[in-house]
Amino acid sequence: MGLEVVYFEADHVRMKAVFSERFLRPGGTVAGPILMGLADAAIYALVLSRIGPVELAVTTQLSINFLRKPDPADVYADAYMLKLGKRLAVAEARLFSATSDVNHPVAHATATYSIPPPESRT
Repeated sequence: MGLEVVYFEADHVRMKAVFSERFLRPGGTVAGPILMGLADAAIYALVLSRIGPVELAVTTQLSINFLRKPDPADVYADAYMLKLGKRLAVAEARLFSATSDVNHPVAHATATYSIPPPESRT
């Protein structure tokens, strides 16, 4: 999957999945696993933008709601932090197609990441 970082700040990350015919499922829509992978990558980048390059920060929960059929086009994910604690980070991502806009998301994802204690980081 070809991912590009479009915008990267401590409070907002936007990533893009560059469209490929391989992403399509029957019916001509972008497959759900592509959307889920994009959401996970965008939220992970957001978490690392806040805590730095911590190798063992891992996804412990990822949930996605598919809201409408995405067109066969690039898909964007806007990730925002909901809560950042010492051991857990909770964030969300709104996914939208290049043919729509951020106010008409094709999916909404939430994720929780486990942050290792400082003494266990390499």
